[in-house]
Amino acid sequence: MIGWGAALAVVLVACSLALDVFAVCVGVGMRGASTALKVRIGASFATAEVAMVVIGAALGSVLTRVVGPVAGYLGYAALVGIGIYMIVESVRDRESSLDLSKGWGLFVASLSISLDSLGIGFSILTIGAPMPVSLFAIAVASVAATTCGLAFGRALGARFEEAAELWAGIVLVGTGVAFAALRYFGA
Repeated sequence: MIGWGAALAVVLVACSLALDVFAVCVGVGMRGASTALKVRIGASFATAEVAMVVIGAALGSVLTRVVGPVAGYLGYAALVGIGIYMIVESVRDRESSLDLSKGWGLFVASLSISLDSLGIGFSILTIGAPMPVSLFAIAVASVAATTCGLAFGRALGARFEEAAELWAGIVLVGTGVAFAALRYFGA
């Protein structure tokens, strides 16, 4: 059983990652999506999110052995950096001609939305929740965000897609700062 603080941290992390997935899926959903496509995208995005968290956690463990207790702060700094990057990208005017529903486009989309998960992975071991619990929460949030984004894409439109990416960046910056503060002050 995990404490309330760790549970809240896991929920915050899972939700911040899910917002980015949601933003991409709204864009795909605006063009319409079959049930098979929804399943394929949901499975790809959830797998990419979880895999990158695991890779990030492994890299974070190695980094912890090399640089010691500073490694957690480097992970938090990575969260803040990725969040700032997402905020900047959300305000840029860009159009994508890549088909995100299959093949190379789906691979690139899965990789791009999971880069923030790599940063999360660096610090996930420091929040006090067992890794399987964190990975399960991230996978569930990713599948839910994919499903909602694809289902409501047409109704929500491009405006909300940009706002979701902006909010995901803001949440990641806030999460990185909060984790660093909690660790620094011993909470």
